[in-house]
Amino acid sequence: MLKPTNTTMPRTLKPCPDSPNCVSTQTDQPKKKRDPISFTGSAEAAKEQIKKVVGNMSRTSLQEEDGNYLHYTFKTWPIPYIDDVEFIVDPKAKVIHYRSASRVGHSDLGVNGRRMAKVVAAFAAD
Repeated sequence: MLKPTNTTMPRTLKPCPDSPNCVSTQTDQPKKKRDPISFTGSAEAAKEQIKKVVGNMSRTSLQEEDGNYLHYTFKTWPIPYIDDVEFIVDPKAKVIHYRSASRVGHSDLGVNGRRMAKVVAAFAAD
């Protein structure tokens, strides 16, 4: 079920925890820092492309959509942990910021980084 939100402040991604199971375009932690996804065209088209790319991935569920913000959950396999993935489309900078993080545990064995590399590659190929 999608959670509606009303905010007047610009959205930002949640910070990454100290554990290594997170990657983000808005972190100051060098090992977790990734480049945002560049796009051309409208912010709405970029958001729809992200929804298409992520929607084609296994075990995903859209939890929240609010303006240029998307929050998905991914259920890992074979052990069913839940990971949170957030996207913010920045129409002025023409980039999509993202964060992918495990909810529990310390190490994710690189799952979040690999997942976001797949999203970036699929977005670029689409």
